[in-house]
Formats: sequence, structure tokens, C-alpha cells
Amino acid sequence: MARAYIANASARRFADFIKRQKGAASLTGHIRLLAQPAYHRLLASEPLFRRLIPALSVIFIASLAIYRALSISYDHQEIATRARDDLSMIATSLSARLTLAESELPDIGFATALQTALSDNLPPRATSGGRQIFVADADGTIVASAPIRPGLEGRPLAGLLGAGQPLTVFGERAGVLTIHEGRDNAALATVHHLAGRLGMVAVIQAEDAVFADWRADVSANVTLFVGTAAVLIVLIYAFFSQATRAEQADQIYAATRGRIDAALNRGRCGLFDWDLSRGRIFWSASLYEMLGQEPRDDILGFAEITAIAHPDDIDFYELAETLLETGETTVDRMFRMRHANGSWVWLRARAEVQSEPGLAEPHLIGICIDVTEQKKLAEESRTADLRLRDAIETISEAFVLWDSENRLVMCNSNYQTLHDLPPSLIRTGTPYTQVMATARQPVVNTSAIGATINDASSSYEAQLEDGRWLQISERRTKDGGFVSVGTDITALKRHEEKLMESERRQIATIADLRQSRQKLEVQAQQLVELAEKYSEEKTRAEDANKAKSEFLANISHELRTPLNAIIGFSEIMNQEMFGKLGSDKYQEYCKDIHESGRYLLNVINDILDMSKIEAGRMELKSEKVDLGEIVQEVTRIITPTAKEKHIVVEAQADEDLTLSGDRRALKQILINLMANGVKFTQDGGTVRIEASRTDETFDVVVTDTGIGIAREHVPMLAQPFVQVENQFTKTHKGSGLGLAIARSLTELHGGSMDIQSEEGVGTRVHLRLPVSGQPPADGQSAAAPEEA
Repeated sequence: MARAYIANASARRFADFIKRQKGAASLTGHIRLLAQPAYHRLLASEPLFRRLIPALSVIFIASLAIYRALSISYDHQEIATRARDDLSMIATSLSARLTLAESELPDIGFATALQTALSDNLPPRATSGGRQIFVADADGTIVASAPIRPGLEGRPLAGLLGAGQPLTVFGERAGVLTIHEGRDNAALATVHHLAGRLGMVAVIQAEDAVFADWRADVSANVTLFVGTAAVLIVLIYAFFSQATRAEQADQIYAATRGRIDAALNRGRCGLFDWDLSRGRIFWSASLYEMLGQEPRDDILGFAEITAIAHPDDIDFYELAETLLETGETTVDRMFRMRHANGSWVWLRARAEVQSEPGLAEPHLIGICIDVTEQKKLAEESRTADLRLRDAIETISEAFVLWDSENRLVMCNSNYQTLHDLPPSLIRTGTPYTQVMATARQPVVNTSAIGATINDASSSYEAQLEDGRWLQISERRTKDGGFVSVGTDITALKRHEEKLMESERRQIATIADLRQSRQKLEVQAQQLVELAEKYSEEKTRAEDANKAKSEFLANISHELRTPLNAIIGFSEIMNQEMFGKLGSDKYQEYCKDIHESGRYLLNVINDILDMSKIEAGRMELKSEKVDLGEIVQEVTRIITPTAKEKHIVVEAQADEDLTLSGDRRALKQILINLMANGVKFTQDGGTVRIEASRTDETFDVVVTDTGIGIAREHVPMLAQPFVQVENQFTKTHKGSGLGLAIARSLTELHGGSMDIQSEEGVGTRVHLRLPVSGQPPADGQSAAAPEEA
């Protein structure tokens, strides 16, 4: 806070100094850039601050003293109250315990037994904090003490508490009183009467021990208060001392600024300071004069600068945004700004972003130099050069100009193309030897170019590597250089050659056509043979597929009949419908026969379903189906099997999941996926099914925390009779058709199935069914699949 006051006082004195020197009534522009708008408010309130600071400091010290005194007084009262409560509770607890133990004290060795009973029945921390406990007999003589005080035993308790003390008369009703008040040995004491052979129990605690911590706290507070007051006095002295020094610094700053302004005016340059975050800019007086404006000791707004800047040269907003976002720290830009007379002045700005500790926001600080004259000279030179280059570019010949020292002056694109020169080599001033060393040389029929350089003029014909012909003419210039022009005469040189070449190409074309026709005849014959072989192989494949389908249909019928009998009779025997089997082994064998029969029947059903799908005889019976209801049914079916392995089955389905499809097929898909998840998940795992809807699809996701499979084996899943073997799946039998049937039934519904798995983590199967519920394009039909 003192530092802020110092800065305010310094700026105020500097403003007064400028007012006296220039008669100005405003703050200097550069200081405004750093301090506006809070500076004006602080400047106006500085005299008030000077008067308030000492008064506020005294008030603060007095308030602090009063607060600490009240706080210490309250602490003293609280400590006294807590000490009295502790004495009363200790005396009450000890009285009750000694009353119970009195009947067990012997007559012989009564004092020793009482001392032991007192030690055993003391409450926790009863003697801490300097507390003394005394037990007196019925005559009021001290018999036992804690801590043990042998010197006081046998003395009357009334003598220890003081003559005429109401504690010995009223006992517990007297409460906790102060004994020996006003003396050095003042203490708090309480007395409780006992029954039987015991007379009284007294608990005493010296006030010095009670208030020892409080006195230390008072000492620390006094020390802290004195130190705080001393620091505030030093800070007040430092504030007024620093304000005086700041006034002297302001005078030095004003003199230095005058010298800098004079130097900037002579050098046709100006200083600027741009607050990038707030868009406020300070200009030196020399910069105003360069633009023909009256110097102002004020801050320019962002809009004022943008209004006089040429929009084609610079965008100050974009520049500030780039500097703040990219972190660039330097700027070197040339742009135009409007002079007071309406003309444009070219300025070159060189600046650097500064983020000093004293500046809250980054500032772009630099100079602007008037480069209008240099820009005009450069523009005139560039215009003349462009006109000359346009002239030599418009000619169709290859043109090159060398100076008297055989250095390149200029050339056109035709010359560059002729010699295949890179752009980096055709710069002005490149030596002739360097150009020729890199250039692609034409095949010249006459003497080399170097032999003709000393002649006033020369001309020759040259044939290039690409077959073109040029007539090259070279002439000496007045300054000792030479110019070379190459004219393309290829049309004249090759007119007759083109006719002969055309005839040769026609002959070659006829020969190529004859060979192509022969190749086409051979390829046609090969295609006929391949078509015949394909037809034969297709017929064989169709016959084999038909035989397979008939075999599966026949064998399934033949196997189902005995299997039904095996399953039925084994179930009857397992349930012992006609009486006991006799041995537990028989029942175990019947159960194995029943389970094996069911497993074999499921395998046969899967094979038949897969055969129907492959043969295109699977029919989907379209109806309105609630997918959420199917999810709940499948969950109920799978849950008993999952509970046997302590697997948690979770299901979640959104509302309004009605779609058109075959209910049995959809149910079989989900059962197959959930059964696979339970089958390949270890005990204690989780299998989860989720159903939701988007604008275009119904999504069903089945995830498990099972063994998973390697990424390279994922593409093999959902193929008929394919199982990815590992240490876990070897113990789980199956036909390998569950996923294949699920994928096929999903595709028959017009949907898709995506499988993702990670070994040791689990598997995720994602089904997508169309909202429209359209069947596949082929529209195949047969009986609906039976549930496994």
C-alpha cells in the first residue's frame, strides 16, 4: 500500500512540474499509458491520503490494543471457569469412588490402605497442572494425599485451607472457592464430604499453575503489539521519505525527456509505446510533427491510429492479436499513415514487446522512421526494372545480358528454360562461368561461344539436346558487355524430317495393330477355356453344397429322434419318477447323459440353423418387437447360469425400443452373445448388455470382463466352426457357430455386428439394427430359427 502511495505522489509532483514548465493542465502521455484511468483518482486523493495515513495508523494501533486487551481478559475468565469445573468434576468423581471403596478398607493399616485406594481411584490427569488431593478422616485430619505429601499427613485439613473456611462446613454446596486470596500462595479449592470412616476429600490447585499459560500468552501479545506498532511507524517514515525522492526523480525524468525529444526530431523518427491489451498508444512529439499534426501530451486510442493508417499496409488489430497469441517479441514493418495535408507518409516501425515487472500488461515499445523518400526512389527504380523485364519477357527469343565483367545482368524465362537453370542461379551478379557450369549445354555445330566474345557481333546455329534448332546472335554493348538472343528455327529445319517421321510412325502403328489383334485372339481363347472351367467348378460346388444340406437334414432328423429319447429318459431317471435308482453314481451318470444329450441337440440345432442361412432358406417373420423386453428376457435366462460362476449380469435398456423384426431371431442373437460372455468370463466377472436408440439405428452392446482374445484373432471370430484356442477355451466345448449365427441373423435384419476384444481385459460386441427394420435386399425366406 505504501508503494502505491509513493507512485501516486511521484506522478502528482511530475504533473505539477510539467504544468509549470509548459503550462499544461494534463498528465504526461507516457505516464497516462501506464496509469490511466486509476491514476487521476489517486492523484486527486493524494493530499487526503497524506493527512489520513498518520491518523489511520494511530487508530489501527489503538484498535489493535483494545482488541487484544479484551481478548486476553476473556481468555482469563475462560481459563478460571474451566479450572473450577475441572476441580469440581475431579472431587465429585473421587468422592463417589472412595465412598464405594470405604467398606473394604481394613482397620489395621487403614492409612496405608486408604493411600492405595486413593491412588487406584484417581481420575485420569487428576494431579496434572499442579493439583493437590487430600483425604481426611472423620476428625478432619489428613490421612492420604496425591501426589504423596508425607509432611502434611496428620495435620488438620482446616489448617491447610485456612481458618473459618466455609469449604469445611458446607462441603460440596460451597462449590470452588479461592483460598489465601491476595497472597502469593493463592489457590482454588473445593471440598466434598464422605460417609463412614472418611471425612472429607479436598482438591486444591495453585493460581500460578492455573494461569501460567495465560501469562505467557499475554507476554507474547504485548511483544507482538509493540513490534507491529514499530513497523507501522517505520513504514510511515519510509512513505514520506520515498515521496520526497520520487519528486526529485520526476524532475530528472522531465529533463531527460526533453533531450530525447530533440534527438528524435533531428533524426526524423518518433518513439511510441503501445499497450497491446488495452489498445492505448503513446506518441512522442516528433512523431506528431512527422505527420504534420500538433504535438499532444495525451494518449491515443486504437481507433484514432487505425483511422489514419493505410488499410492495405497494416491491420493494427491483427498485429496485436498475433503478438499476443504467438508470443513473438519483435516487429519490423513498413506502412503508410496519412499526413495532415492528406498525403501518405511511409513509416518503418521497429519495436519489441516488453513485459516488465512494473507493467501489468505487455507493451510494444519502439521507433518509427520516415522512409518516404527512400520508398519513392525504390519505387521508381522498381518500375523501370519491371518495364525492362516485361519487354524482354514478351519476346519469343531467348535473351540474356552480361556486363563487362561477364556477370549476369538479366535474362528472360526462355533463356532459363533453354539451359534448364534453377531460379537461385539467375540472380543479378552471378558470374558467367558459374552459370555455364550448371547450365545444360546444347549441341553446337560451330565454334564455342567463348571464341566469339571478343568479336563485335557473331551468329551461328545450334541444335539442342531436345532436338530443337536455334539461331544465336551475339552483340557487344557500349560498356564492354554483350547481349545474346536465340531464335527458334526448328520449324524450318525439320519440315522435311517431320514428313518422313510421320510416314515411319504410320508403318510402326500398323505393325503394332497387327500384333495387338493376335494377342486379343489368344486372350479370347483363354477366356473361353477359363469360362468352361469355372462352369464345371461351379456345378461341382453346387452339387457338393446340395449334398451337404441333404446330409445335414437327414442326419439331424436321424440324430434328433434318439436324442429326444435319451434326453427324456435320462431326465425321468434323474428325477427318479419310478423310484430310486439304487446308487448315487447312477444318478450322476443320468445327469451327465442328460447334459450331454442337451449339448449335442444344441450343436445339431446350430448346424441346421447355419445350413439354412447359408442355403438362403432362412425366413424372418417381421413383427413389432420391443427390444427392451427381449433384453430383460435374455437377462433372466442367462442369470441362473451366471450365478453358478458368481458372475454379475447387468442390463440397461432405454425406453421406446420398438422395431420391426423376427422376435425369435433377435432373442437367439442376444442369447448367443450373452452365453458366450458368461462362458468365457472367469468367476467373479461381469457381463453387461445395453440397448439404446439413435436417429438411424438401434444399438445393442454386450461387454464382458472375460479372457478376451488377441487383436490378430478378432477377424477370425463370427466365422462358422471357428474357435480361437487358448488355455481357457480348451476347457469349454462348443460348435463355434454361436457368433456366426448371431452375425448372419443380424445381417438378415439389415444390421451389422462389430467385435472388439483385448486379451486379459474382455470383449465388446456392438450390434447395429436399422430403425426402419428392412430385411436384406435378397429377401430370402424359410422357417424361423429355433431357439437353442
